[in-house]
Amino acid sequence: MNPPKPTSRFIFLTLTLLFLTLFISLVPSGATTLDNDEVDLEGIEELIALDEQAAEEEGSQHVRPSEAEVLSKAQRIVIELNIDNTEKVIDENEFVLVLGYAPWCVRSAELMPQFAEAATALRDLKSGVVMAKIDAERHPKAAQNLGIKGFPTLLLFVNGSSQAYSGGFTSKEIMIWARKKSGEPVVRTSSVTDANEFLKKHSIFVVGLFDKFEGSEYEEFVKAATSDNEIQFVETSSIDAADVLFPNIKTSNCFVGLVKSEPERYTAFEGIFKAENLLQFLDYNKFSLVTTVTDLNSVRVYSSPIKRQIMFLHVDIREENLAKPFLTLFGLEESEDAVVAAFDNKINLKYLLESDPTPSKIEEFSLGLLHGTLVPFYKSQPIPDNKEASIKTIVGKTFDDLILGSPKNILLEVHTPWCINCETTSKQVEKLAKHFKGLDNLIFARIDASANEHPKLQVDDYPTLLFYPSGDKSDPIKLSTKSSLKELAASINKNLKKQDPITKDEL
Repeated sequence: MNPPKPTSRFIFLTLTLLFLTLFISLVPSGATTLDNDEVDLEGIEELIALDEQAAEEEGSQHVRPSEAEVLSKAQRIVIELNIDNTEKVIDENEFVLVLGYAPWCVRSAELMPQFAEAATALRDLKSGVVMAKIDAERHPKAAQNLGIKGFPTLLLFVNGSSQAYSGGFTSKEIMIWARKKSGEPVVRTSSVTDANEFLKKHSIFVVGLFDKFEGSEYEEFVKAATSDNEIQFVETSSIDAADVLFPNIKTSNCFVGLVKSEPERYTAFEGIFKAENLLQFLDYNKFSLVTTVTDLNSVRVYSSPIKRQIMFLHVDIREENLAKPFLTLFGLEESEDAVVAAFDNKINLKYLLESDPTPSKIEEFSLGLLHGTLVPFYKSQPIPDNKEASIKTIVGKTFDDLILGSPKNILLEVHTPWCINCETTSKQVEKLAKHFKGLDNLIFARIDASANEHPKLQVDDYPTLLFYPSGDKSDPIKLSTKSSLKELAASINKNLKKQDPITKDEL
């Protein structure tokens, strides 16, 4: 059984600032899958040999292949598993990275070309990792034997034993993760030429300069490189090569720095050489000044351990599956304008910039977030006209005045549009309101919790009935929504008598 595409877990970090803007984010196009069930290992080797021969023959013509041709070639490098060859591929190779997919799965289609490009890169690097894929819908038994339960699934088999994939989902990230897990956590460069070639291939990396590739500091560097799942590490003992990778290094014996392709390009590590310190250094510095959230990196972004600093994110407002969860939190699902919002996970609050998002306003908003001076945002519908209503409609903006500030007893129905049982409870409340109509000290009210919020209204279950006494409204009494109409009337009478001995008889 294939589980549905999971909704991203929004693990917001302490002082995380999120931007939802109209800028367009490019996302990978869907990939075409190949149905090559009859292709075994020898067939794959023949295809690769043909590709190499063709490349040699056409090399002198300098013909640039189309993107489709490159992708087609890359996909042929990936072995198509089936019920007949799966066991052989796993057993006869030390490292096999398997992609389990379904042809109709959107996430699988997005990941397929990235996986194929990673396969090409690993082959060019003469890596020992075999890349394979299996159509889990067409070959359910073989997929089940591999441990594939959902789509897409990536598993690395090392000498026949599987381990879950824990890297990123771009071709570069898949390639780096596979190399690290197959015993190649660090790339070594020994010359300026090597360094320049490395620069052409990597936009973010960690560089280590050591006199000798030995000793405790070097061992901690390698340990960090092995533990990290995302960033390529490169080492050198040549100060000239190191200067190409990270200019103006001030020491010549032991140095580690992070390089990114953006204005904040070079960041030197200045702590004690321990693997955990190096990894923490990367966690705090690896993201761009503004990180664009995509389907491929969303899990990595939201699981970042960054704390006590602002993290800027950008989400394309037209990417509905990425933007809508945020927009819904502010009641702005239909917004087509830029939205600047922030989340402070430590105290579970959210904030909204309600003025035009000019640079100066964004800076002021960010400083307010950092200093704790922003006013939290709570959703509210427009204030309704309750003059003739037997049941008052409460919104976020009127909760203080009509509920907490009212001198009367109040029965509040908390509901949502998607709640299955709310309609039944609403009908009961309407009958109760009609029955108790003659009491001036009792007000019936309802609030849509999906569109309205208040810090004093913390409800997790719907429908909910809350009785607010006329005196202290700080601790409302929860009435059972499973009670009959008569039982609810009795509960209301009981609570009214505590406030006023003259009450309406039960139904």
